Amino acid sequence: MGKKEISRRQFLNYTLTGVGGFMAASILMPMVRFAIDPVLKADAKGDFVATKQKVSDLTHEPVRVDFTFKQKDGWYESEVSNTAWVYKDDKDEIVALSPTCKHLGCTVDWNTNKSEPNHFFCPCHGGLYTKAGINVPGTPPTAPLDLYPYKEKDGFLLLGKAKQRKEA
Repeated sequence: MGKKEISRRQFLNYTLTGVGGFMAASILMPMVRFAIDPVLKADAKGDFVATKQKVSDLTHEPVRVDFTFKQKDGWYESEVSNTAWVYKDDKDEIVALSPTCKHLGCTVDWNTNKSEPNHFFCPCHGGLYTKAGINVPGTPPTAPLDLYPYKEKDGFLLLGKAKQRKEA
């Protein structure tokens, strides 16, 4: 048996096919990894973020609680700052309200409107909320402030992701 000769055309065809396949694989692999990698990684931290607020220091007067957490988008990780208005209600249960006005997203403050004391006030368009975070009829907000779920750990307040309320 003799050796089978390969023609120049077959050689170039095999070479270009191999190089083209290698290039396609090198382009597609990062895309596939980007799509699959975040799904495969489990986040062991959970959904609650620790704050510096001691639960024992909370009173019936709302206090501003600032907290930060790391947010990961794909491979990019950033530190996000957030705020909550936290107090104890008449039943001594913790209430943690989002400061974001439901009208156009401005930040509400506690007890800053002299004509409406003991209300959350949005300075952008005059929005008012009761202490419980319910929107006052006749003012721009059309929904109550979002509520943060909370937990207590080692005497400190942990806050989850703000959730929209059903009641209006």
